[in-house]
Amino acid sequence: MCGIVGVVSKSPVNQLIYDSLLLLQHRGQDAAGIATANGSNFHMYKANGMVRDVFRTRNMRSLPGNTGIGQVRYPTAGSASSEEEAQPFYVNAPYGIILAHNGNLTNWRQLKEEMFRIDRRHLNTNSDTEVLLNVLAHELQLTSSGLSLDPDTVFNAVGGVHRRVKGSYAIVALIAGYGLLAFRDPFGIRPLCLGKQETAQGTEWIVASESVAIEGVGFEFVRNLLPGEAIYIDLEGNLTSRQCAAKPTLNPCIFEFVYMARPDSVLDGVPVYNARLLMGNYLAEKIKRELPHVEIDVVMPIPDSSRPAAMQVANKLGVEYREGFFKNRYVGRTFIMPGQAVRKKSVRQKLNAMGVEFKGKNVLIVDDSIVRGTTSQEIVQMARDAGATKVIFASAAPPVRFPNVYGIDMPTRSELVAHGRTNEEVARLIGADHLVYQDLEDMKQAVRDINPALLDFEASCFDGNYITGDVTSDYLDTIERARLLPSAQQDRDPAGDGSHDGDGPARSQLHLQLSA
Repeated sequence: MCGIVGVVSKSPVNQLIYDSLLLLQHRGQDAAGIATANGSNFHMYKANGMVRDVFRTRNMRSLPGNTGIGQVRYPTAGSASSEEEAQPFYVNAPYGIILAHNGNLTNWRQLKEEMFRIDRRHLNTNSDTEVLLNVLAHELQLTSSGLSLDPDTVFNAVGGVHRRVKGSYAIVALIAGYGLLAFRDPFGIRPLCLGKQETAQGTEWIVASESVAIEGVGFEFVRNLLPGEAIYIDLEGNLTSRQCAAKPTLNPCIFEFVYMARPDSVLDGVPVYNARLLMGNYLAEKIKRELPHVEIDVVMPIPDSSRPAAMQVANKLGVEYREGFFKNRYVGRTFIMPGQAVRKKSVRQKLNAMGVEFKGKNVLIVDDSIVRGTTSQEIVQMARDAGATKVIFASAAPPVRFPNVYGIDMPTRSELVAHGRTNEEVARLIGADHLVYQDLEDMKQAVRDINPALLDFEASCFDGNYITGDVTSDYLDTIERARLLPSAQQDRDPAGDGSHDGDGPARSQLHLQLSA
């Protein structure tokens, strides 16, 4: 999971992209980068760390131009601590392209081999984004017949990318001297939104992972890109769009609605906040069916993403809603942190339980999901330590039983607490008196209740159905072996938020003189 943004404006875009990345910071805290185009010049600055830590005034001054892209990274492939794998990525031919990517390619190893054997392209990192950039560059080289570039040529190249690449991808790319290209994979797994702003100088355009990054900088949200669709915006602000996939189907990642996206975003016609409220309604009905004789005194969320669901659960059950856990916002997301020892320690640093809300009560705790179970176990113990008589745990998502290979850094199957266990076994393991999971169909229906056109979703971490058709048990075995290699573990940032020992984050500065 990453956050991307691209802008074609009538004035300098460096501050606009910076502000948009701040609004997308929840999608990745490992690294940040901005690239701008000023005539035939590309300028790029990227580094490991949070947006506010990566960019200083001197860096912003070195990013002139009215067109640009940016990205906040959450690593799913390659090395989390490698500054070279921060995005955007650049290739000099044809034309000069800078690209940023949200998602994960499932056939990137095969493509990397093809790059060397067939396309004669050298890749310098293990990032699937560099693979994707070189595939796009190669297809653009095949479709272009001269020095000039037109929308038809660009869209034909995107069609070639769709034919070769498997997995999830939402893309923003700059083509030197021409403009901005953005496109979404044929299944629409990862989100991508379009916005605009009318000025005295003309129309300005923005593309971003979530609508909150569009509206938050003063632009008007227009729509979500369709699966397989590409849009091309030239330097004068002329926008052209085309469907570039042969058989596109909309299967957005259901985990975006549960956890990943900000609640004030609208994804594929669905306000995320409203979807989470409805998930709470369905979860409350499940609790009534499964625990009809269990007395519940109070409902509490685990802040922040489970609040809407928890409020609706309390409302439907006719039970008081209370905020018993308080969050320290200056500790990194535990979901991202590798290594259970670090994760377990960080839960106590991140959350504090108020005894007055727990003492002598039967407490129903609502969380957005349960992945490894380590955090849930700590939370249950915190509730007991604060004086709870009974602890009932409810998950607004179904049991996570399978890895996610489309851009969310889920652990291996053996690390997933629900993999190979019954709900009762998971309840015992996390220490809860009772455990209730949301039903998968109810979760999907909560989103469909808002947008009935969403017929199905990418929900592989719950049902093991990988919609791209190329993920087998052998494939999962391969990526899990790679993940468990000691060297791979050492490469991952133990703090989980891009922090480093030493003087500060690693930096990368690029200024390129290109011929348009």
